[in-house]
Amino acid sequence: MQESKRPTAILLMAMGGPDCLENVEPFLLDVRGGRPTPPELVAEIRERYRATGGKSPAVGITQNLAKKLEQRLNESGGDRYRVYIGLRHWHPFIKDAYAELLKADPERVIGFCMAPQQSSLSTGAYRKKVEEARAAFQSVVPVSYVGSWHTHPKLIAAIVERIAEALLKFPAEVRGAVPVLFTAHSLPERIVAMNDPYPEEVKGTVEAVTALLGPQPTTFAYQSQGRSSEPWLGPTVESRLKSLRMEGHRHVLVAPVGFICDHVETLFDIDIELRQLAVAQGMQLERMAMLNDQPVLVETLLNIVAAHETSLCLQS
Repeated sequence: MQESKRPTAILLMAMGGPDCLENVEPFLLDVRGGRPTPPELVAEIRERYRATGGKSPAVGITQNLAKKLEQRLNESGGDRYRVYIGLRHWHPFIKDAYAELLKADPERVIGFCMAPQQSSLSTGAYRKKVEEARAAFQSVVPVSYVGSWHTHPKLIAAIVERIAEALLKFPAEVRGAVPVLFTAHSLPERIVAMNDPYPEEVKGTVEAVTALLGPQPTTFAYQSQGRSSEPWLGPTVESRLKSLRMEGHRHVLVAPVGFICDHVETLFDIDIELRQLAVAQGMQLERMAMLNDQPVLVETLLNIVAAHETSLCLQS
């Protein structure tokens, strides 16, 4: 049977972020579903981005990742794969990215969320945006989605390696006793009643990493709780940091296993805000490096795409 000449389109999806300080307010407007953001909150968030480079680095990182993944996928020759990025709350929006990929007349589309742990409020929302785009363009191109990859061996090994590298920032005599504080972005507590997989998948990532770390002490907390009246998943990183201090720890390594790349939640919430809290308590706080667009993440995604395509072949 003759192999199809039409490409496979891979759509990498992420939340996105403002590309300049002037766009912080319109970005927040989209995040809030069109509800105006109080001016004082806009000013506060804008200062966070100002303190971390004036924009979100996540968009550029994801674009670089897409280019590198496309290059690796097509390394054996030809132009079999096209990799695009679509963002939920900023440019290029998922709908716009879908319109762009349709121009290549793809044989199929593979949706790939850049969040290892699945949740109806995050990865589920990305998929909804894709389905809305399909309906808007009346597209009949088959679409499949990469599922959870929260315990993928390459991902876990990469996180363990990053933790080992970060532990070298501490004095040799205390290194083995430095607690690793795993974190993931908090979500509203109501997801528990919805039987959302997110809490269990975050736990699964933490357990998989811990199993390879050996005797290193570990703990966990949720970070970056939202500004709303409803309760959010805890414990908070702030409360866990205080608990570690009360237990006698003077050093802590933060491992944000719920994130793949750098953005305001790592660069400000951890590197600035949480570190200031640690210093005020006489503690040394360090953070592991994110995977960003490094080769190890490219290889992980490559492996996942290959496994996904094999699964599709077995189903057909």
